[in-house]
Amino acid sequence: MGELRFAEREALLFRAATALIVAHVLVDSFVALEPGASRVEHVPAAAIAVALGAVAAWRYPRLRPGLRGALALLYGVLALAAGGVAAVHTAGPGPSGDDWTGLLLLPAGVALLLLGSAVLWRSRKSGGRRWLRRALIAIAAALVAFWIVVPLVVSLVATHNPRDAVEPADLGRPYKQVSLETSDGLRLAGWYVPSENGAAILAYPGRSGPVPHARMLAAHGYGVLLLDMRGRGESEGDPNAFGWGATNDVAAGVAYLRARPDVEDGRIGGLGLSVGGEQLLEAAAEGVELRAVVSEGAGSRSIREDLTRGLAGWPSLPTAAIQTGATAVFSWDVPPPSLEELVARISPVPILLVYAGNGQGGEDLNPTYFDAAHEPKTLWEIPEAGHTGGLETRPDE
Repeated sequence: MGELRFAEREALLFRAATALIVAHVLVDSFVALEPGASRVEHVPAAAIAVALGAVAAWRYPRLRPGLRGALALLYGVLALAAGGVAAVHTAGPGPSGDDWTGLLLLPAGVALLLLGSAVLWRSRKSGGRRWLRRALIAIAAALVAFWIVVPLVVSLVATHNPRDAVEPADLGRPYKQVSLETSDGLRLAGWYVPSENGAAILAYPGRSGPVPHARMLAAHGYGVLLLDMRGRGESEGDPNAFGWGATNDVAAGVAYLRARPDVEDGRIGGLGLSVGGEQLLEAAAEGVELRAVVSEGAGSRSIREDLTRGLAGWPSLPTAAIQTGATAVFSWDVPPPSLEELVARISPVPILLVYAGNGQGGEDLNPTYFDAAHEPKTLWEIPEAGHTGGLETRPDE
C-alpha cells in the first residue's frame, strides 16, 4: 500500500512540475516576447518542448525506476536553469514578462531533483555485486551529466540570457546615440564617436566590453561605433550568446558608417571581441565591406569548429553535438559555417587573429584558423592574457 501511494504521488508531482515547465515555455514563446521577436519563429521550438513534455508526463508511470529517476533529475536541472535566468533578471531590473513563470520553476526544479533522488534511492538493489553496479551507474551518470545535461543547460542559458543594463561610458570623446535597422527588420541600439581622421571602426559587440578599445581608437582620431548585438542591451531580437544570425548586425553597422559624412569611402574596419570577432570574420567572408578585421578571442560556436580538432577532439564531440542541436532548437536557427571555412574566403582583406594563452571557448583554435586563411594575415598569441585581455595585458603593444 505504501509503495502504491508513493507511486501515485510521484507521478502527480512529476506531471505537475512538467506542466509548469510547459506553461513557462508557452509564455516565453508567445506572450512575453523579446522586443522585435516573432511568435511564428517560436512555434517549432515551442511545439517540440510541449510534445516532449506531454510524452514524458504520459509515459512516466510506465518507465522503469531508473529511467523515471533520471528523467526527473534531467527536468529538474533544466527547470532550475530556466528559473535561475528569471532570478538573475529579477535581481537586476526587476521581474517582467516570463520571469513570473520562470520563478515558479525554482521550487519545481528542487522538487524534481528531490523526486529523482528518492526514486533512485528506493529502487537500489542489495546483495550480489551491488558496489560494482553502483560504481558503473555513477560513471554513467557522470558521462550523461557531462555529455548531455551540461550542454543542454549552456544552450538554454545562451538563448535566454537576461539583457545587460546599458550604463553611460567614458569613450574619451563625445558620442551620440544611434539606432540602426538590420536587413531582417530588427532595431539595434548603439553609440557613435564621430571620426576625426576619415576612418571608422566597428568595435563589437555591445557597449561595455569594447569600451577600453573604443577609448584607445577615439584617442587616435578614429570614429568608433559600439553596437548592441541582437537580443542584448537595448537591441531588439532574441538573444543568442553564440552569435548565430548576428552577421546582419555587423552589416547594418558597416552600412551606417558608409553613410556617415565624416567617414571616407573604403576606410571602415572592424575590431571584434570573442563572439564579436567571430561575427566580424563571418561578415568579411560574406562580403561585408570591411577594409581590415581584428578578431580577439574567437573560438568555437558550434560542432562545426570542434570537428576541426580531428582525433584529439573526439571526446568533446558528444557535448558539442548536444549543445549545437539544443541551440538550434531553442533559437530555431541553423549553425553558421565553420570559421575555418570562412577565413579562407576573406582575402584580400587583411586579418589579425589575437588569442590568449589562458583563453576559453575554443580560443586555442586560432592557429587552425590562421593556417586556413590566405594572406595578408597575422597571428598574435598573448600567453599571459585571459580571454579578450590583450589590451589590458599589453597596452603599449
